[in-house]
Amino acid sequence: MSDSLSHPAAGTPHQPADRVLMTLKTRGPQSVAVIARAMDVTAEAVRQQMTRLHADGLVDSESRGAGRGRPTQIWFLTEAGHGRFPDTHAEMTVQMITAVRQVFGDEGIDKLVQARESSMLNGYQRAMLDARSLKERLERLVEVRSAEGYMAEMRQDGADFVFIENHCPICSAAKACMGFCRSELELFRKVLGEGVQVEREEHILAGARRCAYRVSERP
Repeated sequence: MSDSLSHPAAGTPHQPADRVLMTLKTRGPQSVAVIARAMDVTAEAVRQQMTRLHADGLVDSESRGAGRGRPTQIWFLTEAGHGRFPDTHAEMTVQMITAVRQVFGDEGIDKLVQARESSMLNGYQRAMLDARSLKERLERLVEVRSAEGYMAEMRQDGADFVFIENHCPICSAAKACMGFCRSELELFRKVLGEGVQVEREEHILAGARRCAYRVSERP
């Protein structure tokens, strides 16, 4: 495969290889058959892409037993594969965080995080205007976060909702300063309202493939 493979997170993927990477990014490890159904193509077409992507070190696979019968080959993104989804201005951001910490200490970092949260809160609250129900507010949040590169989605789970971010475009910054993750959790709680409970269930920085939050209305 040539070096022309674009960043899938930059927009809707059109190339078959991009679509495979996007499917694995948003759905997690999958078999060829499942990927083929998701892409509405043949399994053989997916296998051809997997051969190329594996040769480029972007995907790998493992065999998993499924009861009786032959084990199923499950494909997943490698670290290089995840790297195809951009971490926005990663190196420059980490350098700036390091510089702020050196000059102003942890207090300066806290002020930086608070200023970012305040700015984002204002923008998110404007996006929530006229959104009456929790579902409507979550749909608005999905739109805003997706536009920022988080590849967000939401699903209903019984009486609760699960808010999912399949990508973190500030991952390097979050690793350098965990305050960003704490701040975003508080941001979601403020935006969704006082009568709403938001708890993080999956966390990319803890080794999960995505960040996921359980959202429920308090009795």
